Amino acid sequence: MNFRQRAIACAAALGIAVAGLTTLPAEAQVQWSDCKPEGKDDPNVVKGSQCATLQVPVDWRDPDGPTFGLAIARRTAKGDRLGVLMWGPGGPGDSGVDRIKTGMSRFSQTLQDRFDIVSFDPRGVARSNPVKCSAELLAKQPSPILKSQADFDATIRYNRELATDCRKNTGAVYDHIDSWQTVRDVDAIRAALGESKISFHGSSYGTLLGGQYAETYPSRVRAMVLESVSDHSSAPTKKFLDAQGTANQDSFSEFVKWCDAATTCSLHGRDIHALWADLLTRADRGEVPDPQKPTLPISQFNLSFTVFRLLYGPQWVRLADTLKTLDTSAPPTGQPPVPTGLAPYPLAVFCQDWNLPVRDFKEYAGNLNRLARKYPDMKYPGQLMAVSICLGSPPANNPQHRLSVRGLTTPVLLANAIHDPATGYGWARSVERQLGKEGVLLTYEGWGHGSYNSTPCMQTKVDAYLVSLQVPRRGTTCAAVQPTG
Repeated sequence: MNFRQRAIACAAALGIAVAGLTTLPAEAQVQWSDCKPEGKDDPNVVKGSQCATLQVPVDWRDPDGPTFGLAIARRTAKGDRLGVLMWGPGGPGDSGVDRIKTGMSRFSQTLQDRFDIVSFDPRGVARSNPVKCSAELLAKQPSPILKSQADFDATIRYNRELATDCRKNTGAVYDHIDSWQTVRDVDAIRAALGESKISFHGSSYGTLLGGQYAETYPSRVRAMVLESVSDHSSAPTKKFLDAQGTANQDSFSEFVKWCDAATTCSLHGRDIHALWADLLTRADRGEVPDPQKPTLPISQFNLSFTVFRLLYGPQWVRLADTLKTLDTSAPPTGQPPVPTGLAPYPLAVFCQDWNLPVRDFKEYAGNLNRLARKYPDMKYPGQLMAVSICLGSPPANNPQHRLSVRGLTTPVLLANAIHDPATGYGWARSVERQLGKEGVLLTYEGWGHGSYNSTPCMQTKVDAYLVSLQVPRRGTTCAAVQPTG
């Protein structure tokens, strides 16, 4: 798996509100039809889902201008219907349509009985005018581990070349994929469905969207769950990187503690810190194979990113086995093929949602050195690429700001694991403080990115909130359950 593919897999982890812009023509309607299986979809799993396309403005600041088709999907309530539960996809790059078609196990039977569950492919993703760029150019994306001023300058040149290429191959939507725009897409879906209020459940990057929706349209929110919380106030760049380094290192340290104690860990009794440091050094020399494609080498950053993703579950058993295999593997001998055609690039939204400036290589190197000192195992946090891919970009359309939510009828429910590798617990605490009386944090005392399905305790409390508007008392926690993966 190359850098671009790993970048697209990233979750890890990530405007100024102007109310009243979301207006659709009175004749706007949603024409539903049965969703069709695509690719490897199981037709029996897809059955029961409905799909549609809603025309929305390319730029909500010009609502009478050009439009494009926003892909949406739903499954209707199986029992006594309460209303619409909107799912906010994460990523960025996750498909909400796929979630409805083939991923409904994410929602309890209680939620499936009581709500029409609706989601969408965010603008620039999957079926909603996806950002597309030349595959050959994307394959040349520089590693975030820059080693000189020449690397820094070359990355800026590359980023600008890529933006020009993506804009050419994507069209006008490319410059309007930020979450400020997507907030208005969500409200357009609400209006087209004829709902005065919606319930919302966003995860990871979808929490940025949910928070801004509550800020912009508080009177249209019945209930809102933000799970694995992104703090969109995180600035400047140093603070953003330190938050990510803290979360990544904490989760890696938890893996090491488990392995030291568990005889079932394939690295039990080994010095994992030393083994991992050696693998990173060997990867820098091109001597470590890609776990996905063993004939090809994996870079330092992609190796670190692979570990980062295995901490999501967390998949501790698989992580230990992977590191053990890589430690004894022969150096790879192959070279990746040169791709052709166009390829998706959903990470472009980062540069429109975040201002993460770095003046020069000296400052960039200072960040790398600080990360290495403070987070010795995870000195290359996955979100480092959110900084590198935006070097040289114009100011963000939807820059970071502190949430200012007023007038909700029910407080937002935040849900976060203490040991979350991508959206650290500190971010959830920060957003709770920003929300004040408009937010309550439900804490999972365990591990992983995403907590709703971690334990019956978490699921029951979130379901009670969404169905009956039962807000947990402040400080409520759910005990950890040892991961099985």
